[in-house]
Amino acid sequence: MKPIIALILVSGIVSARETPKLPDDPYFAAYALSPAPEPGGLMLKKGAKLAICGDSITEQKRYSLIMETYLTACMPQLGVTCRQYGWSGEQAGGFSNRMRNDVLRFKPDVATTCYGMNDFRYVPYQEDIAAEYRKNQTAVLQAFQQSGCQVLLGSPGIIDSVPHWVKSAKGTQHDLNLALMRFRNINIELAAANKARFADVYQPMLVADWKADKSFGENFRVAGKDGVHPNWAGHLIMAYAFLKGLGLDGDLGSLTLRGSEAVGASGHEVKSFADGKLTVTSKRFPFSAGPGDVANDDSIRAGLALVPFDAELNRFTLRVEKPAAARYAVTWGKETKEYAAADLEKGVNLAADFIEHPLLAPFRKVWDAAAKKQAYETRQIKELFHGPEGAADLDGIAAVTEKVHARLAADLAASFQPVENVIEVKPLP
Repeated sequence: MKPIIALILVSGIVSARETPKLPDDPYFAAYALSPAPEPGGLMLKKGAKLAICGDSITEQKRYSLIMETYLTACMPQLGVTCRQYGWSGEQAGGFSNRMRNDVLRFKPDVATTCYGMNDFRYVPYQEDIAAEYRKNQTAVLQAFQQSGCQVLLGSPGIIDSVPHWVKSAKGTQHDLNLALMRFRNINIELAAANKARFADVYQPMLVADWKADKSFGENFRVAGKDGVHPNWAGHLIMAYAFLKGLGLDGDLGSLTLRGSEAVGASGHEVKSFADGKLTVTSKRFPFSAGPGDVANDDSIRAGLALVPFDAELNRFTLRVEKPAAARYAVTWGKETKEYAAADLEKGVNLAADFIEHPLLAPFRKVWDAAAKKQAYETRQIKELFHGPEGAADLDGIAAVTEKVHARLAADLAASFQPVENVIEVKPLP
């Protein structure tokens, strides 16, 4: 498939459009993915408030948790704060009706949206259904933009089976994924027409599902065992799509050895370096999934194996300039890896190569605090704003619940603290 290049104006910048790459396999013969804009520059200004909006897949609080923990621990210099607004069963029209009271009152600067899974109604593509989706997505986009909020319009993902729990579902899994593809393409049109940004959730999930099926069998479900709601692997892929769409470059700092000197950059300060041992104060962390089975769709590490998250979003680089030995052993925490001198001279990615490193436990503290906050956000909106308390006095219940939310947000901010850690780089005989 030859790439098609065009130019479009998105959020005030010119960005290339290129036909998404699909594997050269008959499986993809029926898929006609519209050219998608390349991610532009960073959408998130310092101190930005990010709203993560979507249906029950967002309410699972998995891809949103990956995103918030990443922004808090890996990109602390941005000072970005997040809220998730997932609502099970929701379509774009339903979100359009509630967004002013539930979302815009908090004055977000940037919003991600992920609608389409319920909107296409689990039937083969129908133009009247698509027209309703276009109308509602446009209303959402324009309401955000009129409030001064930039939008990253996410496509729907894929399904892994026709959901048995949707009684009105029709067609085959293939029919429904082709319909979702066309809803993806609609979002590209809407993003271009409204000068918004686009996050391609569909393409990486489609390709990852094909790869996983070939490697691990059909029991590995990128879109989840119920066909629609992903486990951790699928949510990692979704987070990858949104973080890329936000324009993050993935450079999480570096350490460079030059003879008897060592220099840290971008959030990593070398306190001492002697006899191959670096003592480093890390003021930002790599994304740290911990151990996991790459053949298990409920493992974040499985998701990391299916998309280039580490290479594109998670680079903590160690370099050795003019190495004197042919090979080196690098020890970080309990793990030791061996590298050829040529690889170290180019730079190796510690975030990808080390699993149980000294920054894992501090990273998990941030993760846990973000999870508690996001759990309350669902309760705040779904139970309290839309319950009897909110019906009686919405502004009053908003003020009361914000006090709880502020405490949880403060706990999240406090959970991230710089960490001193040691890395040893030893020549091998």
